[in-house]
Amino acid sequence: MNLLSPAISSLARLRSWRIQAWRDNPMNAQREVLQNLVASAQYTEFGRRYNFSSLFNVKSFKEAVPIHDYDDLKPYIERIMEGEQNILWNTPINWFAKSSGTTSDRSKFIPVSEECLQEGHYRASKDVLTLYYCNRPDSVLLTGKGLIIGGSHTLNPLNPDAQVGDLSAVLLQNTPFWGHWLRTPELNIALMEEWESKIEKLAQSTIQENVTSISGVPTWTLVLFKRILELTGKQSIAEVWPSLELYLHGGVAFAPYRQQFSKLLGKEVTFMNMYNASEGFFAAQDDPTQEGMLLFTDHGIFMEFMPLSEVGVTNPRTIGLQDVEVGQQYALVISTNSGLWRYLIGDTVEFVSLNPFRINVSGRLKHFINAFGEELIVDNTDKAIAMACQETGASVTDYTAAPVYFSESSNGAHEWLIEFEQEPTSLQQFSSILDRSLQSINSDYEAKRHRSIALREPLIHKAVRGTFATWLRNKGKLGGQHKVPRLSNDRQLLEEILQLNNTTFVTV
Repeated sequence: MNLLSPAISSLARLRSWRIQAWRDNPMNAQREVLQNLVASAQYTEFGRRYNFSSLFNVKSFKEAVPIHDYDDLKPYIERIMEGEQNILWNTPINWFAKSSGTTSDRSKFIPVSEECLQEGHYRASKDVLTLYYCNRPDSVLLTGKGLIIGGSHTLNPLNPDAQVGDLSAVLLQNTPFWGHWLRTPELNIALMEEWESKIEKLAQSTIQENVTSISGVPTWTLVLFKRILELTGKQSIAEVWPSLELYLHGGVAFAPYRQQFSKLLGKEVTFMNMYNASEGFFAAQDDPTQEGMLLFTDHGIFMEFMPLSEVGVTNPRTIGLQDVEVGQQYALVISTNSGLWRYLIGDTVEFVSLNPFRINVSGRLKHFINAFGEELIVDNTDKAIAMACQETGASVTDYTAAPVYFSESSNGAHEWLIEFEQEPTSLQQFSSILDRSLQSINSDYEAKRHRSIALREPLIHKAVRGTFATWLRNKGKLGGQHKVPRLSNDRQLLEEILQLNNTTFVTV
């Protein structure tokens, strides 16, 4: 099979001109995407309501169509789930990607059209492969199999002709037959719903395969690695899969997990970050040496960027790519070829480059702490956790944090619950480095910490191993793309998880 590597590499790189076309002309690509979206949906119920047939440019589109969140579109989506069509999009919707819910619902159900699959997710996957081969022309990636740690799917209770599942399950179920030759495990294992049994089956069924790439959420990938090493008695994953060369990750920031991965892998492996969600495929790392992910501008999604100062404002202002700035935080607003129109996805992004456009996912609109004007976001805390781990030799499995409010006897603080894979020798030292790192990253946090004017030093809990998994299991969200929110601006989530944790509270 290795004889095929040069040919595969050449074919993959032949696609690079397609990427170059939209990378060099992103604004043109985005205008064409919007034109195609509006033209396709003009005779849908939504298109008629907002007079799509008379919308000829970005300005008129933004003036006619308001910003929507999931609750705004939910009545349309429920009708589609019940079997109605031509509501939000002009082609049949028979698949729904299940993702984390809103305040009023346990789960969201995101419509997935054939165009979304073919022009979005699958085209983007080919582009990711091309980008990788352009950076690694000597790769033997496609001479082995890709291990996919995916989710599960179920029948839609409202309509037996439509199916519901995690995004990864939807993608697996719709993969062309030849695509299954290039992946492992078998579909019946990949789509299992119960995650403890699934990890066991994944481990046992893939040990003998020639795995060259892995894609999955870091937390569950680590669990799989550890079980494989237990079953094989090997010291590293490199001994099990010597040809492994690529790990594709997304969903959560990778920085807190990098050290654990490097230790367990036992060899140099390319880590490639992707930003794909139930709503679409938005970006992927095009150069391992460069910070940020290349924004995918020709994949069926029109993107707008809302300055955070506009969030919560009536008729908020959004800007296009021509007006974004490096280092600024924006809430992502999308219109898609599945019928999400000016949809506030809930993620915040930060541009790290404008030529080409590269972004980092900086957090979630609902996942922050700003109880004292510190404006702490997940990107800040992920980086600070990584710094503290690097300096202390610790490794962190998961964490969450929330504010401690002012009292008559003391000012505010941030309270953390941290689950360690490798505990630091000194929790005091870890906390001090975490605090210092946050001050270096976030000037607002630094100002509030100055002489403890508004914020005293962090309060740390050490979580019993498995606490976060238990909380997810109790919520019916164990496995797949589900994850514990890293930051909350109130104490409800932290209090819930603390109740599950039976360790002694440690103040440092």
